[in-house]
Amino acid sequence: MRKFTWKKWLLAIAGFLAVVAIVAFIGFTWFMNKSKPVIAGELSLNVLDEDVTVTRDDKGIPHIFAKTDADLYRAQGYVQAQDRLFQMDLARRQASGRLSEIIGEATIDTDKHFRTFSLREAAEKSLSIYDTESRQVLEWFADGVNAFITQAKKNNTLSYEFALLGYEPEEWSVVDSLTIGKYMAYDLGGNWNTLAFRHWALQNFGEEKAKELFIKYPENASSIIKANKENPVAVAGHFKTELLPNEFNGSNNWVVSGKKTKNGTPILADDPHLGLSTPSIWYQMHLQSPEQNVSGVIFAGVPGIILGHNDNIAWGVTNVGPDVQDLYIEIPNPNNLTQFRYDGKWEQAEVRNEPIKVKDGETVDFNVVVTRHGPIMTGLAFKDTEPTAQFSMQWTALQPTPELRAVLGFNKSKSWSEFEKALEDFKAPAQNFVFASKDGTIAYKANGQIPIRKQGDGQLPVPGDSSDYGWEGFIPWDELPTVVNPDEGFIATANNEVIGEEYPYHITDFWAQPYRYERIKEVLAANDSLTVEDIMKLQMDQHNLYAREFLPYLLTSIKTQDQDEKYKDVIKLLENWDMVDAKDSGAPLVFHTLMEKLQEVLFKDQMPEDMYDLMYGKFNITDQLLRTAYADKNSIWIDEQGGVDATVYKALELTVAQIENHFGKNVSKWKWGNFHQLTFDHTLGKASPIFAAYFNAKKVPIGGSKVTVQAADNDLAGNVNHGASWRFVVDVGDLSSAYHIVGPGQSGHVKSAWYQDQVMDWANGDYHQTFVRKEDIKGKTLRLKAK
Repeated sequence: MRKFTWKKWLLAIAGFLAVVAIVAFIGFTWFMNKSKPVIAGELSLNVLDEDVTVTRDDKGIPHIFAKTDADLYRAQGYVQAQDRLFQMDLARRQASGRLSEIIGEATIDTDKHFRTFSLREAAEKSLSIYDTESRQVLEWFADGVNAFITQAKKNNTLSYEFALLGYEPEEWSVVDSLTIGKYMAYDLGGNWNTLAFRHWALQNFGEEKAKELFIKYPENASSIIKANKENPVAVAGHFKTELLPNEFNGSNNWVVSGKKTKNGTPILADDPHLGLSTPSIWYQMHLQSPEQNVSGVIFAGVPGIILGHNDNIAWGVTNVGPDVQDLYIEIPNPNNLTQFRYDGKWEQAEVRNEPIKVKDGETVDFNVVVTRHGPIMTGLAFKDTEPTAQFSMQWTALQPTPELRAVLGFNKSKSWSEFEKALEDFKAPAQNFVFASKDGTIAYKANGQIPIRKQGDGQLPVPGDSSDYGWEGFIPWDELPTVVNPDEGFIATANNEVIGEEYPYHITDFWAQPYRYERIKEVLAANDSLTVEDIMKLQMDQHNLYAREFLPYLLTSIKTQDQDEKYKDVIKLLENWDMVDAKDSGAPLVFHTLMEKLQEVLFKDQMPEDMYDLMYGKFNITDQLLRTAYADKNSIWIDEQGGVDATVYKALELTVAQIENHFGKNVSKWKWGNFHQLTFDHTLGKASPIFAAYFNAKKVPIGGSKVTVQAADNDLAGNVNHGASWRFVVDVGDLSSAYHIVGPGQSGHVKSAWYQDQVMDWANGDYHQTFVRKEDIKGKTLRLKAK
């Protein structure tokens, strides 16, 4: 009897738990679904003057049709907030240094970092130079965002992230949009860390050894080198290197003229390389009013379309990567650390009080000290010691700049002359713009503010205590590199060097490795009957020209050292490789790991971990050292390892050990895709494995690499978290549509069908066609009713 009763109790408990689980599941599903955007039917929107329609096509792309620009931008703000409000709020908070208010102590250092970089301060200054029309657009956009926030709060339908973090978004402001724009300048315009590292290297390695870590050593700047040696700034242990932008933020773009296409009209392609995340950094939209019809992408939180096409033109960008952040060695007054020496006198710096509010904690006092050159960067040093000298930073993006005015100009331009005129307002970050118009014109301009220095060329920090140093202006806009309708019939950029020796101004000496550009050029030059399909195929190209240059030399070194044929199977794998970074090939796994290990052998043991992370350009520097060694010239770094053959062999030993540890000793089973896997992680995925499983996309084995046209850069664990954040191809002969991929998808809501529906599209190169004629657009329509 007792046994039977016990079983009944067990069944009852199990039944009860099942009911609880079902109820919990239903409750959780209801909680998640209640914040899904309304995408069909009608909604009242009291900020509108007239009704607006929003049709979301089969990829969730909103096509907004309005009778005035005022209602167009109001609706754009509303729709962006529907799909991406949490992303927008997080972006403005990070750029403004206000994450700790919602997260707590874990992000205090991050907030200090961005307060010091002064992005919001720069955005506020920029607003002051905007014309009335551009300010009005910002206000209309903010009105739309705020209309959504008000509705969502009233209806208790804010997206689930806000509930999980326990806060509600504040009202959107015009400065919020401009701050997000400044953050993109931060993400794409940095070289200060390279200067800080070189300063440290001169202190710790001596001049000759440090010299090899420069792409071009400043031989004629003895006073600058002397200042760096005699006024050491504390660098090691003083900077949060995990907050640095990705070193490989870049892009591909190209445009071909009608004489090289099958249908006789230009084709333009663009794929900006940024972080891969959920949701995407880009938001694809189509905006139409009587004054404009423009389609493409924009950063969530910003009005207009920054990249794309209208009825007459198309355009795209890559990062120029110029030296636009200079460090100054500032000498503080020992009796007043907010004063700094300048031309023999103590000069008072500006001190901005920036208290950092902390969730469930006490407010942290924090001051940003700003000299005549810019903010003191050693305010990022979370130490109690005060160095004798400190770094300040001068940066073009900290000046008032009107990029949104340029974007609004792009959207309505009808010709190269109009587009180029709009470019005058796009100052930071400096970008390589390619352009095509339906009249057959193709063009290029390296556009932005690039400083002209009194002394030096941005290779090292310079003395901050003398008026002999600093900027004396910028490269004149009409002298920036420009090309229109070249004889070659195409223009391409991939963050490569865009100037020749005859160019009179300094841009940078730290261009990207040339391999993506060389492959693009190789393919375009060889074909005079290009189609849209050819261009899409080129964006997915996995040919590795890095291996084409170095693999023969590396194999010779390995064979020289491998006398007992310990690595004969690995050698055979590399010898038989077609130098394509295919996911099912084992050779790319060996080659790319080897190139990483070469850097570790040469540099890692000779510097603190944070200095190794601060040292951008390790691939370029390693390439340079290898070229020197294989040309039978001396290199201190390589000679210290016993010569180039010994260096390469040490790297191979580490490479094989690492691969065997993860994938076994059977070389025939090694595959690049087993390691190299596409990821689109959500911010909340970092919080716990449960959130990661729910919010992150499933990993996908892929080919490509950081040096192939199909850009797919991975971290040390093999996660491909950086690459073509948007792919775009358009035949300018028919601007009624274009081809796009925005991984992982359009929506920021996990329950949306468009949350991660483009992950496999991204991996396989499956583009969707986006139309701009109303009669061609199919999907669900929401009518936003004016009150």
